[in-house]
Amino acid sequence: MTRPRISARISAISESATLAVDAKAKAMKAAGRPVIGFGAGEPDFPTPDYIVEAAVEACRTPRFHKYTPAGGLPELKQAVADKTLRDSGYRVGASQVLITNGGKQAVYEAFATLLDPGDEVLVVAPYWTTYPEAIKLAGGVQVDVVTDETTGYLASVERLEAARTDRTKALLFVSPSNPTGAVYSPEQVEAIGRWAAGHDLWVVTDEIYEHLTYGDATFSSIATAVPELGDRVVVLNGVAKTYAMTGWRVGWLIGPEDVVKAAANLQSHATSNVSNVAQAAALAAVTGDLSAVARMREAFDRRRRTMVRMLNEIPGVVCPEPKGAFYAYPSVKGLLGREFGGRRAQTSAELAEIILEEAEVALVPGEAFGTPGYFRLSYALGDEDLAEGVGRVAKFLGEAR
Repeated sequence: MTRPRISARISAISESATLAVDAKAKAMKAAGRPVIGFGAGEPDFPTPDYIVEAAVEACRTPRFHKYTPAGGLPELKQAVADKTLRDSGYRVGASQVLITNGGKQAVYEAFATLLDPGDEVLVVAPYWTTYPEAIKLAGGVQVDVVTDETTGYLASVERLEAARTDRTKALLFVSPSNPTGAVYSPEQVEAIGRWAAGHDLWVVTDEIYEHLTYGDATFSSIATAVPELGDRVVVLNGVAKTYAMTGWRVGWLIGPEDVVKAAANLQSHATSNVSNVAQAAALAAVTGDLSAVARMREAFDRRRRTMVRMLNEIPGVVCPEPKGAFYAYPSVKGLLGREFGGRRAQTSAELAEIILEEAEVALVPGEAFGTPGYFRLSYALGDEDLAEGVGRVAKFLGEAR
């Protein structure tokens, strides 16, 4: 009997759908096709100069040529604690901060530290593609709480309670949301936090888009809004979205000291310290002002309004207005089963494939986020490309039979 070459645990992991779509779009562009990609979730702005200069100086500093503490540079951990108090009103000490290799490592380490096999995690769907894989690797069981465009992709306490069982250990709470751009009001955040506290649940809250809200929407940290959650909150964050630093790979996990110590032990064997040069850049970012993100947010807001207007003008498409992050999540259920360019799409995944091949526009289908029948489009790309790309989609879908 031949043993499998790859373990069952790793074989069960799915490829990142967003990165896969982005890679295919880039390959088509390299082959000379004028593809416009709405797949990748990263700002199209360069990292601000003062952050880059801090990294250059770090390269010249002998201290940073050596190993540093696995859990992060002490000065960066303190700066993250200070930044958290400044931006969300949540007071923590440096010992409650773990610096990670990007937000994804923080997500994985949070669940690996908290979950035992069979523990259930409530996850609001649509959800970011990495959450299910991290929960699965930790031995946890994901329980979806499905939302749709009729509720603005927001989950109610009643829906969460209906999904809770005796095996529920944690709630994953994300606001602003990837992929929907949904933002919970302060009142909704407080109600959900009090419900979680009342059932002694852990809350893992991903706050990576905290500075990207629009209109009258405001970010509210569940850790601050509901103090009675106490030491059962884990906050995930990083510099990627706020400071256009997706490639620098610096995130963090904030939590009770015992959780942070356990996660740091895991990290010490998995990766050791995050690149010192990237940590020095992150230090400059979190200790600086927020003027760079203000300029980006203004551009994102303009693009957001343009995208939503253009999408809602397409017959069969329904796109709620996203209030945060930089994604729109339109329903395309009204287009399924129709014929496009001689090809019939029964699913949003099939329709996305047809649009990429025929209209040369890359979108991520809702199947990747746990809710078929939708697309995710990032509006973190130039205004001209955005208008051209959505225009191509509108023209192509308008020819449906």
